[in-house]
Amino acid sequence: MNVGIGLPIGDPAALLTWARRADAGPFSTLGLLDRLVYDNPEPLVTLGVLAGATTRIRVQTEVLLAPLRDTALLAKQAATLDLMSGGRLVLGLGIGGREDDHRVAGTDLRTRGRRMDEQMATMCRLWHGEPYGDGIGPIGPVPARIGGPEILFGGFKPAALERVARWGDGFLAAADPSWAGGLFDAVRGFWKKYDRPGEPRLVAQVNVALGPRQVLDDALARMHAYYAFTGMPDRMVEGLLTTPAAIRAALTAFEDLGADEVVLYCYGLDPDQVDRLAELI
Repeated sequence: MNVGIGLPIGDPAALLTWARRADAGPFSTLGLLDRLVYDNPEPLVTLGVLAGATTRIRVQTEVLLAPLRDTALLAKQAATLDLMSGGRLVLGLGIGGREDDHRVAGTDLRTRGRRMDEQMATMCRLWHGEPYGDGIGPIGPVPARIGGPEILFGGFKPAALERVARWGDGFLAAADPSWAGGLFDAVRGFWKKYDRPGEPRLVAQVNVALGPRQVLDDALARMHAYYAFTGMPDRMVEGLLTTPAAIRAALTAFEDLGADEVVLYCYGLDPDQVDRLAELI
């Protein structure tokens, strides 16, 4: 089972340090979240910079809120990053649930799932080199992988899980091991329903902080602020894993569930966490 690093968003200038350390270590992936109305770096731009500063590690949106974006431009951006990184882009996609994000983007929160499906149909055509349509030609470049970068979908509702089998390569589960197994089973069921070959790739996300007290306090405060919009940030913060034993237990639990990868998502800004987590795994 592979292990990735989820990057903190509070200090974009420091992410080059995080990326280079992770690239030199045992990690498989750099993950970065997406929001519009928030003080976070834009993920495709940021991951493009990080891909240029690294040599082997994959760069992953976790998750990119596709309905907020113009479809053709998103297809072009993703194909460009995938091509220029040597096929290292993993495009994790979600629909987003924040009304303020959708208001700023001028998109409808109520139809975001339908818009995502329409976007996937268009982007898949473009990534195969087909014309956009209505007398408009193809929109390149052609990505490194025929048909586009690897696609993961996040979400919890049946429509999101079914979307994995309809359009994707795998599933991104931001869920505790105690209930992630049910999500994995549902995704596998939809995969068989659509007669997809092989197995879906299953990727889990675990929120972690590892280090002295000030590192933990920093992570707790930043995570609490990020999830304040949910109305239950204390509940979210309770799930933050802060000891080697707890992190190892989560990795073992997800491996037992059949996960292909676990991304250890960090909220604290101390880049020494990369080295601590590398030693742990």
